[in-house]
Amino acid sequence: MGVRGLQGFVASTCPHVCTVVNLKDLAAQHRSRHPGCAPTVVVDAMCCLRYWYTPESWVCGGQWREYFSALRDFVKSFTAAGIRLVFFFDGMVEQGKRGEWVRRRLKNSKEISRIFHHLRSHRQQPGRNMFFIPSGLALFTRFALKALGQETFCSLREADYEVASYGLQHNCLGILGEDTDYLIYDTCPYFSISELCLESLDTVLLCRERLCESLGLHLADLPLLACLLGNDTVPEGTFESFRYKCLSSYTSVKENFDKKGNVILAVSDYIAKVLHLHQGEKKLEDILPLGPNKALFYKGVASYLLPGQKSPWFFQKPKGIITLNKQVITVSSDPEPKQDVPMCTDPESQQNVSVCTDPESRQEVPMCTDPESGQEVPMCTDPESGQEVPVCTDPEWKQEVPVCTNPESKQEVPLYADPESKQEVSVCTHPEIQEKLPVAIDAEFKLEASVCTHPEIEQEDAMSMGPEIKQQVTMVSDTEILEVARTRHVQAESYLVHSIMSSGEIECSNTLEDELDQALPSQAFIYRPVRQRVYSLLLGSCKDGVSTCPAVKEWFVYPGNPLKHPDLVRPLPMTVPDGCVCVVRSQAEGRSDVIADVPWTHLLRCTAPSSSRLPQVTVTSRGKTQGGCGQSPVPGVGQDRGFCLYQLSSSPHHRQSVG
Repeated sequence: MGVRGLQGFVASTCPHVCTVVNLKDLAAQHRSRHPGCAPTVVVDAMCCLRYWYTPESWVCGGQWREYFSALRDFVKSFTAAGIRLVFFFDGMVEQGKRGEWVRRRLKNSKEISRIFHHLRSHRQQPGRNMFFIPSGLALFTRFALKALGQETFCSLREADYEVASYGLQHNCLGILGEDTDYLIYDTCPYFSISELCLESLDTVLLCRERLCESLGLHLADLPLLACLLGNDTVPEGTFESFRYKCLSSYTSVKENFDKKGNVILAVSDYIAKVLHLHQGEKKLEDILPLGPNKALFYKGVASYLLPGQKSPWFFQKPKGIITLNKQVITVSSDPEPKQDVPMCTDPESQQNVSVCTDPESRQEVPMCTDPESGQEVPMCTDPESGQEVPVCTDPEWKQEVPVCTNPESKQEVPLYADPESKQEVSVCTHPEIQEKLPVAIDAEFKLEASVCTHPEIEQEDAMSMGPEIKQQVTMVSDTEILEVARTRHVQAESYLVHSIMSSGEIECSNTLEDELDQALPSQAFIYRPVRQRVYSLLLGSCKDGVSTCPAVKEWFVYPGNPLKHPDLVRPLPMTVPDGCVCVVRSQAEGRSDVIADVPWTHLLRCTAPSSSRLPQVTVTSRGKTQGGCGQSPVPGVGQDRGFCLYQLSSSPHHRQSVG
């Protein structure tokens, strides 16, 4: 994770960047500087799983009490020192980082193969050096920490960004994790979880200021360095030739340093001596060989900018003028809209162009005059030609979309923005059904797929989700349901529900499965029918058959799956009312009887082998099942408070009363 080669470089080449500190002493200093403010450490929980899970017998898993005890001791140590903990978990995979996610999963598959090879060869469990995190550990850790009374959050984007943002905005004592990206973010101090001594609360502080001093850089240069070296956004091979060019001209190569260490020093030297010389005078694409990767590079640099931060490397002229993508736009950090319409200068025509503010991105967009209507319409930049094109209003969706020219028909074709990949998607007409079909192009694997909208399904994808949720195409149109799902997701009270209902795309990482054992099917297939019933419950019943229901994209790791594209899995039809809508609306009306009954009934319908043999089940006020069978057909269902449907649809009051 993080910046390629930076962890080893800091450890071997810049040891003075790492300083042993005591968190108790730092907490006391924090309290003296900020009276009335409890010192807070924000924890990247995904980086801490290996630290928390220490059993020697790890292949079979199952040491839950031992693991829960380790979590309790961890919390107690910080609580005794008066330090408040806030935990963050990864909640989704950003579309732009799907390729990196796939690369890591394939790498993990090779590690799992070596584990099973060791088991077959030696007939005993491998040592800790081959340790692999047990399946589902991150999910269960969320609920364990919540059971211990800890503040636990699940991210709506990459977790490291939300961790860094939370630490900065809440003036936290520091970040506890193991990711070199925290050396790049300009946020609160970064502490290493791997070096933490729980008894004394001693650990290692990785100081980004000392790193900059060693490299001759400024803090604002670190995002630039990270993207040139390679990170989760910019693949390591993107600027490989540039790095070796820097290395060949670097005059201070240290023979006792490894190759990656010298590369980092050479790239830093280029930034300090060449880029700094032209900073503010030339754009980055004029002094760096960005080529076709310019947009990706700028996206990578911007991914390190926390709320309220700006980068001096986004070429700025006097009076807040920023030049990017062949257009000059006036930049304002004021979030409130201005009454006066600002003007910018088009470098091609040398004419003043009106600028408006896009309500979603908060960025200013140049305006032009529509020759037909005589009204001003916003302009956007065509990602391929780099030219500005007018934005038109689609009469069906009532949304503004940019227009491009179809190279074959020479006709203007509207472009739609994919909310996940942030890429524009053209609309074509299918020759047989004569309907508009958006053509989606996968940025990582160059796959094209036509997306057809069924005539009976109204345009509920293009819905507005309010000010807190950006407008995007969603699988469910009910904003009330989506807001409940989003809230429960952020509060780490549900699993996958928000992803299914919003983007219709979920993922499941590696599990310990032997790819050579063909007799045992993968868990991805064993539990697929259950997931398909859950999809039906969340996305709506399939009244006219499976074909009318939207398919869910599943990125599930199983033997033989190259992960080049997701599996499209359609919901299984269920003859039940819309449980989610029923529960949320009944909750608003105060009907606790419906709130108690619906989640458990639907849980049984999703997990029962045959819905036709499903017993009549009612739920008492304490959440215990009663019915013709005398007990639930699903073992432990009365105690499974972590089940996603239950968490989504039950009220806080009901959850507290469950047996």
